[in-house]
Amino acid sequence: IPALTAHRCLSVGDRRPARLGPKALKGETVLVAGGAGAVGHFAIQLARWSGARVIATVSTDEKGGLAMRAGANEIVNYQSEDVIARIRAFAPEGVDAIIEVAPVANRSIDTQVLKEGGTIAVYASGTDPLSIDIRSMMRLNAGIEFVYVYTVSKAVKRAAVKDVSRALKDGALSVGEENGLPLIAFGLGETAQAHRAVEQSVTGKVIIHTVDIAH
Repeated sequence: IPALTAHRCLSVGDRRPARLGPKALKGETVLVAGGAGAVGHFAIQLARWSGARVIATVSTDEKGGLAMRAGANEIVNYQSEDVIARIRAFAPEGVDAIIEVAPVANRSIDTQVLKEGGTIAVYASGTDPLSIDIRSMMRLNAGIEFVYVYTVSKAVKRAAVKDVSRALKDGALSVGEENGLPLIAFGLGETAQAHRAVEQSVTGKVIIHTVDIAH
């Protein structure tokens, strides 16, 4: 699901390629907000596999290491650095696409680093209402797309599955390995602990092993 969400985020918008793959994003620069998260991790890897340059924002040096190992070309610690200045230094003309996990907190940043005609793909909502800077988005002729992979069409899902499967076959995606997304595993009887880990924003993807009823 995180990989399919990342695929959708990278391919929504009238000016975006509907399919990903080698050279599909060649010449583009992608900003991944929250590059150490599950969707952010796969967005970095799918974007790089498709030929894009990637800059990722993170909150700690540890998370920066994860995003860098995933393949990000540049890392920005939004807790200690001037995010806009760093992004503009990396992409003077602005970024073509933003994969956004925190649209409320990053609203001002996004409109200042997005290229004219760019796209912001939002896949998380948070609890606060989102107000859109309409004038800035109009001036940029930019688009904002909201992504919820569970309700996209079957055709879109099939295309995403094909692309992600191809990326896996090419060795472009990694999970639970030295350079992959950390996996934090719990047993079925530890479901409460698993939920607490998610609530505490543990770095990595929480999974629950269920009992194999065949045995």
